[in-house]
Amino acid sequence: MLRAMVQNCKNLITNIERALFFGKYPPHLNFAEVALPNELSSFPKQFSIHDIMKDGILWAVPKNRRTIEKRMSRRMGSVNKHNKMQLLQTDMIVCNQCGHDYKRGYLCKNCYNKVMEETRSMQDEIIKELKLDPIEKEVVVLYQGEKEEQTPDFWKGKRIVEMPKERPSWFSRNLLQKTTTTTSDSKDVKPDHLG
Repeated sequence: MLRAMVQNCKNLITNIERALFFGKYPPHLNFAEVALPNELSSFPKQFSIHDIMKDGILWAVPKNRRTIEKRMSRRMGSVNKHNKMQLLQTDMIVCNQCGHDYKRGYLCKNCYNKVMEETRSMQDEIIKELKLDPIEKEVVVLYQGEKEEQTPDFWKGKRIVEMPKERPSWFSRNLLQKTTTTTSDSKDVKPDHLG
């Protein structure tokens, strides 16, 4: 920074001399450049974080966080100054399952909440049934009346968790079926009972 100031002074004096003497310099007005102390040392200059930061790399970073009032007035407008118009949302669609509105590209919040409640109830039943025992066998979640559909040999080697209610209509049975099984020659496609 000191070097830049010296160079600016040198350029200023040179410009003044040209203007006064029309390009002919008297010998006593020549500018003598003084060597700076850090140039006299033979060691390379050591850079520190302070030297890098003071050159202004990060000067445009905000120093304080915007308050919620300022953020909301930028977004919605101010009562005293101007009000911004609320734009209509044109990307709303109606859910085919429950009839609630939701934004295109998102999940229906009502249907998602139903799924979350059912998942929580399944988790609670699993915790009640299995407690904190290590899971060494396959865990199967069954609803009321589903255990009788299979033979007793089918349930051997599996830990069964029974839900005390009927399966919801939207909760398909194929969601709990494994899709990665050993290869076979059968033409059956898993998961079955689609739809």
